[in-house]
Amino acid sequence: MKKGQVCDGRIEKVEFPNKGIVVTEDGTSVLVKNGVPGQKVRIVVNKIRKGIAEGRILSVIEKSPQEIEAPCPHFGECGGCTYQNLPYEEQLRMKESQIRQMMDEAIKGEYKWEGIKASPVKEAYRNKMEFTFGDAYKDGPMALGMHKRGSFHDIVSVTDCRIVDRDYREILTAVLKLAEESNLPYYHRMNHTGFYRHLLVRKAAKTGEILVDLVTTTEYVLEKEIWVSRLLGLKLEGRIVGILHTKNDSLADAVIDGGTELLYGQGAFCEELLGLQFQITPFSFFQTNSLGAEVLYETVRDYIGDTKDRVIFDLYSGTGTIAQILAPVAKKVVGVEIVKEAVEAARENAKRNGLVNCIFWAGDVLNVIDELGEKPDLIVLDPPRDGVHPKALMKIIDFGVERMVYIACKPTSLVRDLELLQGRGYQVERVACVDLFPGTVHVETVVLIQRKDT
Repeated sequence: MKKGQVCDGRIEKVEFPNKGIVVTEDGTSVLVKNGVPGQKVRIVVNKIRKGIAEGRILSVIEKSPQEIEAPCPHFGECGGCTYQNLPYEEQLRMKESQIRQMMDEAIKGEYKWEGIKASPVKEAYRNKMEFTFGDAYKDGPMALGMHKRGSFHDIVSVTDCRIVDRDYREILTAVLKLAEESNLPYYHRMNHTGFYRHLLVRKAAKTGEILVDLVTTTEYVLEKEIWVSRLLGLKLEGRIVGILHTKNDSLADAVIDGGTELLYGQGAFCEELLGLQFQITPFSFFQTNSLGAEVLYETVRDYIGDTKDRVIFDLYSGTGTIAQILAPVAKKVVGVEIVKEAVEAARENAKRNGLVNCIFWAGDVLNVIDELGEKPDLIVLDPPRDGVHPKALMKIIDFGVERMVYIACKPTSLVRDLELLQGRGYQVERVACVDLFPGTVHVETVVLIQRKDT
């Protein structure tokens, strides 16, 4: 097998997160992305690394027996989804198989595997989208949407995206038209010039409240009145409660808050989960599938068990959703979150829900955990994709709590952290997956971890 070689083969399996294993006609295995099991594909070998060939799919010669027509017209061109060409039941089966294999290899001893829980909705499930301005091809017309699959530069205007509802599509179309009419340029990521950068839209599944945030550089002046008038004039199923303008002159291709101005209404929207209300600001972490989050948090509540008269640490607490769901029968819940805006929202949410036994700290878990001044009985961990910092995890282990629940959005980080936990006196009791991201490679994993001597 050589770099540049073109060959045919069949995708035998797909490992997490998106590593298809193609077995070629001469029996060689090649790793590829964006395929599904059973497809016969033509590939080109891109590189050989440590004796393992990696390639790219040139074309699908024969569809998988399980394959269906993707409901989204942008599928295959847009990089947002990977598995819309599989029935949802097959997506679940594949994700469950992937995570089960990883857990079997990582967990020492017996544990209870509880399968995968489906998202209550398969389409239009997202409560947050970050769209990017750019062009569909080099020097082409302005586009607003998602990055083209495999491209850092090209943007697909996803006016018919299926993972969001009609309101998102109406807002995207209107914003793109307004930007075109202004004759101001989009931000060029290579030469760092231009104006329009991103569009952030958040909508609550239960209340229908919508936040719209336009992200630009400071190179030009935004005609605020025109933007507010046109957006408020849209016929939407939900209701726009806030329009914001965020300035971002950072070189990074990300939504970064360099100062946000409220153009209309309020700077947060309200969502409901499991009977509680949460005010969510533009940049606060909140699970992107509200209805799926209820399934996830019910699983966490089941796993953590009896919380009566217990002190619980909710580490990486975001806007305090888990803390407040556990608080009603706990003695005290202490949340720690690095994003100050999210901590302020968590405190307000606790007041809104009448919970006086929730305390939230702003800061990095690694540093703040030494300042909390008390010992927990139970710990919930919901870290970002990179998992828990090893030094922070050691401090967490030193508390010696009876039970922990670990929620992982990236199972490879979970595998790494489980190795340390198991080496320090803990064992895995129960594992389940919750699918919050239909059509994509992502899945949440929930693990109950018990101290061996309890």
